[in-house]
Amino acid sequence: MKHLIRTAAALAFATAALPALAATDTPVGKWKTIDDKTHEVKSIVEITDHNGLLEGKVLEVLKSDEGPHPLCKECDGDRKNKPIEGMTIMWGLKKDGDQWSGGQILDPAKGKIYKVTLKLEDGGKKLDVHGYIGFSLIGRSQEWVRAE
Repeated sequence: MKHLIRTAAALAFATAALPALAATDTPVGKWKTIDDKTHEVKSIVEITDHNGLLEGKVLEVLKSDEGPHPLCKECDGDRKNKPIEGMTIMWGLKKDGDQWSGGQILDPAKGKIYKVTLKLEDGGKKLDVHGYIGFSLIGRSQEWVRAE
């Protein structure tokens, strides 16, 4: 009977730990965006999964040249002069081997949209966000740090 209780307790512990372990094998969650030039935290972005496609929304802008609650002045269309906080800046990514690709990302500071790939690093604590035009070899990467 003691063995059965210990086994049940171990199983309960392992089951409780699964969500925490699973969270590190996907970009889904909250991320601190790190400026690739200044290395400062600029914003908090939440990545969510919608039917197998990832999208990212800015929850909070922490540092901006435009001051608190900046607008997307350089954006076109529906995003023009809209608040960056609450804006979806990344969409359409799907799992592709050990990375996520096929999506796009908006740089609100420039108002430009780029192709994007995501790759988890450091056991899921960091995210390599690579934006590019044309070929992925040419482009720019940022490292985001998990905020959870």
